[in-house]
Amino acid sequence: MTDTLLRPAPPATLTHDERSALVDSVRRLLADRCTEGDVRRIIDSGSGHDRALWRALADLGIAGLTVPEAHGGAGLAATELELVMEEAGAVLLPAPLISGAIAAALIPDLDGLAAGERIAAVAFTGRHGWAPGDTVAVAGGRITGTVRFVADAAIADTILIAGDDGVFAIEAADARITPLPVFDRTRRMADVAIDAPARQVADAAAVAAARDIGVVALAGEQAGGARRMLEMTVAYARERHQFGRAIGSFQAIKHMAADLLLESESATSAARDAAQQVAERSASADAAVALAAFACADAFVRVAKDGIQMHGGIAFTWDHPAHLYLRRARSGAQLFGDSDGWRDRYLTALEAQA
Repeated sequence: MTDTLLRPAPPATLTHDERSALVDSVRRLLADRCTEGDVRRIIDSGSGHDRALWRALADLGIAGLTVPEAHGGAGLAATELELVMEEAGAVLLPAPLISGAIAAALIPDLDGLAAGERIAAVAFTGRHGWAPGDTVAVAGGRITGTVRFVADAAIADTILIAGDDGVFAIEAADARITPLPVFDRTRRMADVAIDAPARQVADAAAVAAARDIGVVALAGEQAGGARRMLEMTVAYARERHQFGRAIGSFQAIKHMAADLLLESESATSAARDAAQQVAERSASADAAVALAAFACADAFVRVAKDGIQMHGGIAFTWDHPAHLYLRRARSGAQLFGDSDGWRDRYLTALEAQA
């Protein structure tokens, strides 16, 4: 990794057929390597991470999807990232894809990132952070403090501290990382205590754009998770019979399913629009990202929550996957800030455009 402050070139975009081929490749890999049984095995492991699965994703080019080609990646745009994240969200993929995408936006030439040989976790601080316990400072050539609830920190090789003073890279071995108990075991969190040389690798201007990439990736994950949960719920409503009829034939269930379809489709539209506008560096990208942030989070939570109700008691059991989707929905809804905060940002962005 160089010590220069980088400005990556605009990413490439694929044709419709090329995107379809990419999505099909990811879908086939995940169908083979990330079944419900695989997800349960991974989340029950100590690290919550499957290195063989991560290697398979890297071999397919997914770990370096948005890393520039000059640094060994595919050099693709937010539009392709969002589509891949829809597939990842649909199967509750427990892998550091979002962290990797943010890291690639911050430091495109991070050694080993594109090949999946190095995992990077990103700790947002200052106005980009959200945990009240964050107390990071840069002084005397050192960076010190604590950042809470950092996704993927426990499996990371590099920790990137991204805040108002810029982006600083430290080796994970130089930090004190404390894994946290989590509601959603498919997304591990940790507290990171830092006291290390302050090696700046990007300036503060890069942080907001990288965070937008993370939000787009998360929105795609949420849209994919909502769609899969809806598919599961509709399938159950067709096969579950009461009073001699499939419960899906009851008017109340039909109305609930219709509402959830609207939520799922709206989430997909919002996520894809945000990805497109970020890729095009549109003047309205800020509003689109903020809209996707709260719309996709709220949609996934509602589809997962109401889907459990439509399943009935079986969805509350550990053996059924529905609660895993609700857990992922709840954790994602807080990952980059809550929906109320994003609504405020959406209104601010709209006012700025007026």
